[in-house]
Amino acid sequence: MIQGTLEFPTLILFLLFSSGVMEALFPIMWLSQFINKSAAAAKRIAKVLAEPPLPEPEHPQQPSDTSIRFRDVTFSYGEANHPALKDVNLYIKAGTVTALVGRSGAGKSTIAKLIPRFWDVDAGVVEIGYLDVRNMTSDTLMSQVSFVFQDTFLLDDTIRANIRLGRSHATDAEVEAAAKAAQAHDFILALPQGYGTIAGERGTRLSGGEKQRITIARAILQDNPIIILDEATAFADPENEALIQQAIASLTIGKTLVIVAHRLSTIINADQILVLDSGRIVEGGTHQELVNANGLYARLWDNHRRAQEWGLRNSQLPITSYS
Repeated sequence: MIQGTLEFPTLILFLLFSSGVMEALFPIMWLSQFINKSAAAAKRIAKVLAEPPLPEPEHPQQPSDTSIRFRDVTFSYGEANHPALKDVNLYIKAGTVTALVGRSGAGKSTIAKLIPRFWDVDAGVVEIGYLDVRNMTSDTLMSQVSFVFQDTFLLDDTIRANIRLGRSHATDAEVEAAAKAAQAHDFILALPQGYGTIAGERGTRLSGGEKQRITIARAILQDNPIIILDEATAFADPENEALIQQAIASLTIGKTLVIVAHRLSTIINADQILVLDSGRIVEGGTHQELVNANGLYARLWDNHRRAQEWGLRNSQLPITSYS
């Protein structure tokens, strides 16, 4: 146009035309991306649906109590080169509190997830009430065990419906009683629609501590005799952790409790502490017994205690001033 070979109206015409073309192309580009994501999700869903269910027993039986026993259990994930558990033997007396501790990858969460039979073991036996879990129906097993994991899962439904997943026929009064015991009732009432508020996909409209208390309320509503807590306060802030601890205290009264813990200060009063290392149980006893034994647990406890006492004032790390 400066050189005189293009008129100004023609320039404006093509500028408007080009923006219109781009507006038409952008949806196509986004649609292509959504199609690719949907195809990948569909493949993952198909893989889950194609997974064969664990076999149900022909002659199902009922456990005699809520004790838990592992007999020479070995287990590997898929085609992993190294088993997650190797020849594990343990016994948890009914109505007691047992803590599983150890370094990351030692096998703590694997033990917790084998109790409700998320997988079948490669060798050995997992028992509840002196009965192999493979001799129970899924319904019987799920009526025995409740679990609260650090990775919470909520559906894109109301708060009330998410709590009621623990017991589908529970009344509104029972749902609210469970929420009160889980220290969740007050924050639920503060939501726009109270118990009718939509939690969002995977609970995106709630904080981590709020989601955790909803899952605890769900477990309280189930009222099963065995409770498994897999680092239930891992991602909570101090205020929410205190509330979650109160909720857990309500949840576990009179139950057989298995705790997977990294914060050793939370399990010093457990009836027994089992220490895992590389898929094996290497120590067991009370807190004081294990500290006196001066083994792996004593080292873990010393590291935990020093971490609690650490601060900038007593740190030897150099502090650089940026003023």
